[in-house]
Amino acid sequence: MKLAVFDFDSTLMEGETLEFIAKEYNIESLMKKITTDAMEGKIDFFESLIKRVALLKGAKEEKIKEICENLPYTKGAKETIIELKRLGYKVVCFSGGYETATIPAQKVLGYDAQFSNIFHFKNGILTGTLGGEMMFSDSKGKMLRRLQTLLDIDKENTIAIGDGANDLSMFNLAGKRVAFCAKPILKEHANIIIENKNLTELLNYI
Repeated sequence: MKLAVFDFDSTLMEGETLEFIAKEYNIESLMKKITTDAMEGKIDFFESLIKRVALLKGAKEEKIKEICENLPYTKGAKETIIELKRLGYKVVCFSGGYETATIPAQKVLGYDAQFSNIFHFKNGILTGTLGGEMMFSDSKGKMLRRLQTLLDIDKENTIAIGDGANDLSMFNLAGKRVAFCAKPILKEHANIIIENKNLTELLNYI
């Protein structure tokens, strides 16, 4: 058995979920600044999550779900996942984003499982807080190690694909470390760099 782990925002999906939501509330530029700093490793990932979700306090759950169910997926994402599964890979999504987006995407793209964060809503309104499995800079690495142990998959049979600093913790555990249209901090630790925003290019390295 082999394992391929994809980041969601700006990897499987064309952009950042929180920025699509922020656009609806006219705070996109402020949200983008915090996201960029986090993905470049300039601020702590957990700190960035707290700041970004707090900006959306008061947003309607119904509107957030509508936005998350209509996100644009990266060119070649579905085709790449289908081919990886045909080749014997278990395909998993690790997202520092939210299951409001990754669960609908799973139905479309076909990955086997997703691990992400959860918005906290009360009476249909976002409280500005969150919880979940991917809240810290090392969360993806810790979860990857658990999956490798559970599925008895070693480093050489593991691929990790991402674009930002919070994907770094996966790279020590993966034989193929893929920086996909990534920030410089991730490229420095990658052994595969893809600059064209088409995920089928990954298949050239399998």
